[in-house]
Amino acid sequence: MAAELTPNALVLLKQRYLLKDSKGRVTETPEQMFRRVAKAVSKAEGRNAKKFEEEFFRMMSKLEFLPNSPTMFNAGTSLGQLSACFVLPINDSLTSIFDAVKHTALIEQSGGGVGLSFSRVRPEGSMVQSSKGTASGPVSFMRVFDTVTGVINAGGKRRGAMMGVLDVDHPDIMGFIRSKETGNVLSNFNISVAVTDSFMGKARRNRKVWDAIVKAAWKGGDPGLLFIDEINRKNPTRKLGRVESTNPCGEAVLHPYESCNLGSINLTRMVCMKGGKCTIDWDMLRKTVRLAVRFLDDVIDVNKYPMPQIEAITKANRRIGLGVMGFADMLIMLGIPYDSERALKAAGKLMRFITEESHRMSQELARKKGPFRNMGKSSWKRPMRNATTTTIAPPGSISIIAGVSSGIEPLFAVSYVRKVLGGKRMVETNRLFKRIARERGFYSRKLMSEVARKGTVKGVKAVPKDIQRLFVTALEIKPGWHVRMQAAFQKHTDNAVSKTVNFPKSAKVADVEKAFMMAHKLKCKGITAYRYGSKEEQVMCIGCE
Repeated sequence: MAAELTPNALVLLKQRYLLKDSKGRVTETPEQMFRRVAKAVSKAEGRNAKKFEEEFFRMMSKLEFLPNSPTMFNAGTSLGQLSACFVLPINDSLTSIFDAVKHTALIEQSGGGVGLSFSRVRPEGSMVQSSKGTASGPVSFMRVFDTVTGVINAGGKRRGAMMGVLDVDHPDIMGFIRSKETGNVLSNFNISVAVTDSFMGKARRNRKVWDAIVKAAWKGGDPGLLFIDEINRKNPTRKLGRVESTNPCGEAVLHPYESCNLGSINLTRMVCMKGGKCTIDWDMLRKTVRLAVRFLDDVIDVNKYPMPQIEAITKANRRIGLGVMGFADMLIMLGIPYDSERALKAAGKLMRFITEESHRMSQELARKKGPFRNMGKSSWKRPMRNATTTTIAPPGSISIIAGVSSGIEPLFAVSYVRKVLGGKRMVETNRLFKRIARERGFYSRKLMSEVARKGTVKGVKAVPKDIQRLFVTALEIKPGWHVRMQAAFQKHTDNAVSKTVNFPKSAKVADVEKAFMMAHKLKCKGITAYRYGSKEEQVMCIGCE
């Protein structure tokens, strides 16, 4: 029996995920979609395919686990490209740059996102020996990628997305930092500065660059930071070469031409009643982790790769990224406020359990199917099927399908409007709040209208104080709690953690600087800040029509 889908989930599925005929008419149900995906992925299991088809189907249809969007778009279709995350190399030549443009277009057409480091591209104004002209620099070439991505638009199913990275010591770093400050320039890019420990430790000795980074992030959310030394220290395949970029949201740490497929466990399905109160069902979580690791590993074998180079390195490392969604909802179910020491402790215990169990499953698969080919060049002591197993992604669309909060983020608001591809607006009101309001007897249409207008229950007299505390929202949480939560998950995650440090519109530049420094100190692998209302267009808004 499939889980009940919300009205917003059904709208999104019909718009983007369910197969359509040549006239644009939907030709499958959500249940048939899950069956299509389960059947396609389970083919990797050979003689046991039917058994795992049923297990994969049950896990997805009950919304216990969902894979990244390209897997649900393309599994069982002629396209068959199932991965979300890619990194492509760019060297300092027109041939390399425009090969990367072409390859980016092919990947985005299939629903994937691409990370690109422009650090090898010579600075603007430098001499080009072959033509005796002058170079136009990294930012000018980024505009080419941006234009192509805007045209491709990921086959109409999702916006194309790229991560543009530049080393902090590149001569064009100031232009890069300010590249998104005006208008709609580079709108398909997230940009991040790759900063070293040396740069961070000396403050900021180069105040000009540091101040520009912080001010630009305060002004419009870009750039983020990649703590590139920490990323490479913790990469188990670092002997293969230095990582220079990540996927568009920063959580997938990848070598050039490498891809990674992601999936998220719905934590609200991992909670049970015991002794009259909610608690984590560790046995259920263990079973889900094990099956999800098997699913993601199978995706590697049934995937149709856009390029042979990508297939080669992906199969050599077999990197997968199992993460979570619904964490904020789970905390509410457990009666734990997000911005509390109890929440940090719960996060660490939870992610440590997931990563340890995923490692055990990867070791078991290595015994049965063989370890990843680059195992001998890795830092693993025991044979592993996968170079990495865990990643915390920001599962926007699949969290809507599951009807839960996104990733490890706090509630953005108790009620808000979300804009999706095509300009459609979805009103989202937290289901747990509505349920608790009815159970505790303070539900009313007037209350729900007030919450929809304000986005928060803080200071709403009709809502009991303990419920106000429990339903704390992203903009009410002090930035330090955001960073500490990211660090709590990062400590027990193989790859990286995608999380936004939210700031109210009134935040100061110094507040962003403090968060950036804290993230480096707590050994995060990167950080993204966003001050509410700092962009003309934003995906989620409070009190808007």
